Amino acid sequence: MIYFDAALMGLGLAMDAAAVSMANGLKQPNMRLRKILAFCLSFALFQGIMPLIGYAAGSLFRKWVSQVTPYVALVILCVLGIKMIVDGIKGGEEDVKPLTATVIIVQAFATSIDALTVGVVYVGQTITTSILCFAIISIVTLGVTLLAVWIGKKVGTALSGRAVILGGCILIAIGLKIFIEYLIAVL
Repeated sequence: MIYFDAALMGLGLAMDAAAVSMANGLKQPNMRLRKILAFCLSFALFQGIMPLIGYAAGSLFRKWVSQVTPYVALVILCVLGIKMIVDGIKGGEEDVKPLTATVIIVQAFATSIDALTVGVVYVGQTITTSILCFAIISIVTLGVTLLAVWIGKKVGTALSGRAVILGGCILIAIGLKIFIEYLIAVL
C-alpha cells in the first residue's frame, strides 16, 4: 500500500514539472527527442533526489524547509516566466533561445523543491522502503513530463509565436499557486 501511495504522491508532485514540461514543449515545438529526454529525466531525477535529501535532513529542518520552499519557487518560476514572456513579445518564436543545461537544472530544481518535505514524511520508514518510494516518484514524474511535453509540442505548433508567452504565463501561475497555497496554509 505504501508504494501505491508513493505513486499517487509522485503524480501530485509531478504536476508542477508537467506544467513546465508543457511550457517547454510550447516554447520549442520542434524540439528533438534527445532534448526532451534530457529535461524529463532531469525532472525525474530531481523529484527522486529531493525527497532523499529531505529524508536525510529529517525532522531537524522540517519547519525551515516548508517555510522557504514557496518563496524560492515563486522567485525562480516568476523570473523564468517573465523572461519567456519578454522573449515572446520581443521576437516571437524564431528568436527564442534553446533550453540550456542551466535552464533545465533550474527548472528541475524549482519544480522539485517541494519534494524536500515529502522526504521528511518517510523518516519513520526504512531507508530501503523510502528509496523505493522515491524511485516510484521519479518514474511517475518521468512518465507525466514526457506526456506533458508531447501535449505542449502539439499545442505549441498550433499557437506559433504566442506559445512562448503562454508558456511564461504558465510558469508564473505555478509560482503563484505554490505561494498562495503556502499563505492559505499559514493563515
